[in-house]
Amino acid sequence: MRKIQSQGLHHITLIGADRQTSIDFWEGVLGMPFTFEQPNLDKQNESHLYFDPGDGRLITVFCDESRTAKVRRLEQDSGNVHHLAFSLSQASFWQATKRLEERQIKHSGPKNRGFMDSIYFRDPLGLLVELASYRFEPPTGATHTDVLRIAHILRIKSGASAIASCHIADAIEQFVHDKTQSLSSDRGPKNPY
Repeated sequence: MRKIQSQGLHHITLIGADRQTSIDFWEGVLGMPFTFEQPNLDKQNESHLYFDPGDGRLITVFCDESRTAKVRRLEQDSGNVHHLAFSLSQASFWQATKRLEERQIKHSGPKNRGFMDSIYFRDPLGLLVELASYRFEPPTGATHTDVLRIAHILRIKSGASAIASCHIADAIEQFVHDKTQSLSSDRGPKNPY
């Protein structure tokens, strides 16, 4: 038996209401370019809208003009989607609450997650959306996941309940040490003063 190896998220498809509500939210609030549209090939009376969330992948929405946008709390049962999280730079993240408030969109305010910051709010149909911003840049050749995997191991060793900035800093140092060669025979910390 062998795995089917994933190489990344291809797209997420959501059930939307009318076409304009989707365009106004995904492009007009979250800045995702409306890339293209075609019929839902499995249900011809629906439109299939495609948006670029910023990384060249796709968020798609099935729209039907007979469905109306009404905010409702979505079920939180096993197997249901809890929320979608979108990446923001720190500069954009710290402007997000003001920009949500300009539209009178209720939100959680910034939440400190140790290695990232988060803001939560609901889309026009009730889907919980997270705006997330890492507090660190991974070293060249590493991904955020590479650093977080090492930080998790360091967190467990330290007995901490969650990843903190000290675990991230130590994980970055460890990644660079393990992946970058040096001419020094002793690469330990020093104090030349």
